[in-house]
Amino acid sequence: MVFCGLATPPEGGAKTNVDKLKDRLVLFSANSSPSCMELANRIAERLGVELGKTEVYQDSNGETRIQIQESVRGKDVYIIQTISPDVNRCLMELCVMAYGCVTACARSVCGVLPYLPYSKQCKMRKRGSIVCKLIASLMCRAGLTHLITVDLHQKEIQGFFNIPVDNLRASPFLLQYIQEEIPDYHNAVIVAKSPSSAKRAQSLAERLRVSIAVIHGDAETDLLDGRHSPPTVRTTGGLPELPFCIPKEKHPITVVGDVAGRIAIIVDDIIDDAVGFVAAAEMLRERGAGPIIAMATHAILSADAPRILQESAISQVVVTNTIPHSSQKLQCCKIKTVDVSLILSEAVRRIHCGESMSYYTHTHTYARLFSAKIKN
Repeated sequence: MVFCGLATPPEGGAKTNVDKLKDRLVLFSANSSPSCMELANRIAERLGVELGKTEVYQDSNGETRIQIQESVRGKDVYIIQTISPDVNRCLMELCVMAYGCVTACARSVCGVLPYLPYSKQCKMRKRGSIVCKLIASLMCRAGLTHLITVDLHQKEIQGFFNIPVDNLRASPFLLQYIQEEIPDYHNAVIVAKSPSSAKRAQSLAERLRVSIAVIHGDAETDLLDGRHSPPTVRTTGGLPELPFCIPKEKHPITVVGDVAGRIAIIVDDIIDDAVGFVAAAEMLRERGAGPIIAMATHAILSADAPRILQESAISQVVVTNTIPHSSQKLQCCKIKTVDVSLILSEAVRRIHCGESMSYYTHTHTYARLFSAKIKN
């Protein structure tokens, strides 16, 4: 594979700037398990480089140890880390490896983290904390100088980092799957599982030229988000009387939009315990929709989620390989995986060669996927 699209220098000639950049690139995987190494190997293959030699293991006392087995002095290091069920161990592996590269005099350390863990904890919950901000600070202090990720739970999470963050989009690959694997997708309706995911559903619907529906009524309550200002009861004791706050009331779940006789595609960024997706599918089936497809970027699929999906009214579960889920696929034959290693490898290449990322994410990808298909 030709790196950065340029030919190799003639024999005996001086190396081009591109070849010098290639000499400075080192690609590591921060996880040694086979399922987590799969995505790293795909990215390395697309870039035409080999994964750097490292040893990642756990001591008998549970501590994480990293052994970097080649020189990284003066080089640009890219650490690929996918998240396994042991989230905290994966975070420590990434941070320890990043710190090890910094102390070994690496020129820069970029983390390629397709799914950012703790991203759902990006808002205050009563007397809790914004854990995602803590994770961002930890990564920065460990030595990361850049971060590449895919479909953050909230785009505002980028503000938690004091380093550049490239938030890539998996939607072109999911849209391509819909167009190629769902023959009658023009008769589909994109369903937002909750009002918070309506913007994502609208974006997909506009590009596919189909309608949208929203499942409404699953809103957060005061008890969950902790917003008690002004209070729900009047107080006395000489203090100025605050306006009375009417408590929130959780309305019955309903579907806003026409779904009868349509292919329903439920979209969200994360599918975790799958309870929300299954409940949405049951409601859509009662409204006459079918078949019903669940689609998400990150397949956490924790606990009994694969079994629940297998027994549900959902006919397909379309996810990407940002998180390894080979064991979950053995429990649920409905899971279909879309490979996004192309956009991750291209992001690494463009950052390393100093090329524009906005041009790639906003123009090249969508033009390639939709210029011919939508017009037909």
